[in-house]
Amino acid sequence: MRTDNPANPTPRLPINVKPTFKLTGLVAATHTPFQADGSLHLAAVEQQAAHLLANRVSFAFIGGSTGESHSLTLDERRQLAKRWAEVARGTGLRIVTHVGSNCLADARALAAQAESLGAAAISALAPAYFKPRNLEALIDCCADIAAAAPATPFYFYDIPVMTGVCFSMPEFLSHAPERIPTLAGIKFTNSDLMAYQLCLRADGGRFDVPYGTDEWLLAAAALGAQGAVGSTYNFAAPIYHRLLAAFQAGDLARAREEQFRSVRLIQVLAGYGYMGAAKAVMNMLGVNVGPARLPNGNPGPAQVRQLRAELETLGFFEWIR
Repeated sequence: MRTDNPANPTPRLPINVKPTFKLTGLVAATHTPFQADGSLHLAAVEQQAAHLLANRVSFAFIGGSTGESHSLTLDERRQLAKRWAEVARGTGLRIVTHVGSNCLADARALAAQAESLGAAAISALAPAYFKPRNLEALIDCCADIAAAAPATPFYFYDIPVMTGVCFSMPEFLSHAPERIPTLAGIKFTNSDLMAYQLCLRADGGRFDVPYGTDEWLLAAAALGAQGAVGSTYNFAAPIYHRLLAAFQAGDLARAREEQFRSVRLIQVLAGYGYMGAAKAVMNMLGVNVGPARLPNGNPGPAQVRQLRAELETLGFFEWIR
């Protein structure tokens, strides 16, 4: 199976994959752009899209964790989806819209809108306040959302460290297709690499399971990942393109070096509060996504200067050239 962009090779699964929708290569989990006062800054979406395309990233995963979806109103999420659809139209960029919400009615409305806007796929986190008490309830929630977009591939977004919802994803793939005809797979942001392998091979490799932890991408590639969804692909895509190319070429030493660059970068950003620091990096690169919203924090001006100095010492700006 080939990637959408031959210049951006991605790993192959060593199994017989049935034809289905695939998120191949890097999928950038995009930031929601804000003005300094915290209001939406939708004019910046055009900059974001151009930056992704210039860095050979052909999928944008909008309104997810990196997009601070739980800090947005329903109307803001609608506006964000509409703007991305407008900007992506006629380009090589395809949009995956996160529609999950604690309110399933809101999730259904967002799913229906995403389909009407021509999203390539939709995805949904589990409700995380009133949590589904068992796997069956989780599948019920996903089926309810997916039914609102009956012609659009659906991905469950598994990120138990954030939602507190932790069920067997191999079991999910065993039972959910009966209820969710549009189920394409799972956005797997989970440290359980045993479960990841079982998901990759579920039903003969029928499902797409893009990996969601940037600092472990090489491990996922070695296990058979074909695609990856992550926040650092917004501003550090060249590192991961080189990592995947080295892996494909069998140059594991080079692939490990690129992965360790990712680890060092993320370690630095986490020291300042990851969300605000990541958005500050985008601003440094001329893509004005503004600050993070509360309850996420932001580095102050002195901290931004210090962050830039640390990134320069690290070699980050050379790494992404």
